[in-house]
Amino acid sequence: MLRATLLGAGTLALPSCSAVGAGLLDTGPSAGSLAYWNLFGGGDGVRMTQMEDGYRRANPGVDLQAVTLAWGNPYYTKLALATVGDKPPDVAVSHLTRMKTLAAGNLLQELRPEDLERHGMTADRFNRRAWDAGLIDGRIYAIPIDTHPFVLFYNTKICDEAGLLDAKGKLRPIRGQDAFVDALTRLKKVTGQYGATHGINSDTATPWRLFQTLYAQLGGEVLADDGTRIVIDDAKARQVLDFLRQLTVEKGLMPGSIDYQGAIALFASGAAGFHLNGEWEISTFQTAQTPFSMTLVPNVFGGDYAVQADSHTLVLPVRPDQDDRARLDLSLGFVRSMLDQSLTWAEGGHVPAWQPFATSGRYEKLTPQSDYAAAADAAVYDPPAWYSGSGSNFEIVMGSAVGAVESGGMSAEAAIAQIRSKLSELANTAPPV
Repeated sequence: MLRATLLGAGTLALPSCSAVGAGLLDTGPSAGSLAYWNLFGGGDGVRMTQMEDGYRRANPGVDLQAVTLAWGNPYYTKLALATVGDKPPDVAVSHLTRMKTLAAGNLLQELRPEDLERHGMTADRFNRRAWDAGLIDGRIYAIPIDTHPFVLFYNTKICDEAGLLDAKGKLRPIRGQDAFVDALTRLKKVTGQYGATHGINSDTATPWRLFQTLYAQLGGEVLADDGTRIVIDDAKARQVLDFLRQLTVEKGLMPGSIDYQGAIALFASGAAGFHLNGEWEISTFQTAQTPFSMTLVPNVFGGDYAVQADSHTLVLPVRPDQDDRARLDLSLGFVRSMLDQSLTWAEGGHVPAWQPFATSGRYEKLTPQSDYAAAADAAVYDPPAWYSGSGSNFEIVMGSAVGAVESGGMSAEAAIAQIRSKLSELANTAPPV
């Protein structure tokens, strides 16, 4: 149990006994049932429920038992515990950046190409970046359903008044630090408050995503050798952190003290022209009837374009009956059904990994979602380590330091020193698998 708990959380925190028991006390699947676990809430949760219902309508003979669990460490902890206890779901969602740790603990089934081919799921039918990033020594353990990148939301009305739109009403390309500062300055003149927003207070994920996007544009890396070495480039990290501090503390173009929901509210109300966040917040601004569109985060530092991202994947946990071909095909058939409903999933903002849809006219017409589709090919995933990935201790360490710089509470040099110190503790801790 300790091994599995560390797998999910990188910490000794356990979920409640009732939550663990709900997975481990199952009496086992029947021939016509399929258990599926996911961690989707909000708009993603609504769309996933629609896709589950689509599967049920197409497969009335299958009792789909879909369970939604708490996002982040609690989810991965329970998935690991259930698998170790031989009572896992047939299919589960995993972030690509967390999947490799599960596989390293022998908790995921290897997916053989010949089995996938029976269901039409061959490598050439997926986004190459997402597919390759999920391979482990050339072996397949996960099927990517999307890429969810960090993006730029922009208020079309405010941007028009600021002279930032082209003749088609799209945001003109912004390249370089000076151009980005100029754009935010123009937006601030229109709004009277801020040029852009993103969550900082009690939000470590968003500062990390912004830092990683800009740092990767400089070619910087943080970890190497599966997280056993800290290789952060002080000069490049300082360049990014100083720039972010300039935007918040020195020029006041972005608030340096605001939480996730507060940043969203400022943008939705028209108090800022840009909002930096994951594309999944598209439903929020649609519901608020904000006049907005979306595009790639600008290439601020001018190198090869890069943007922080992760991918949701579908995995098959190790099971006592995994050699049962009928059950394997039942599980893979469910995976294929999710891919075939990529339109529903893409409406929520995620870039589809399934190329038969991603390259279709239906997706091209889906705007603003298709306007940032190129982010999938420039995705930079969290570096592999037992303590990294979405919602991990790695992101907490990184995001806390970045946010402290943006709020003016810490210098770039102090933040880098803190990052190096705290990551070194994790790097020098033996992997719990």
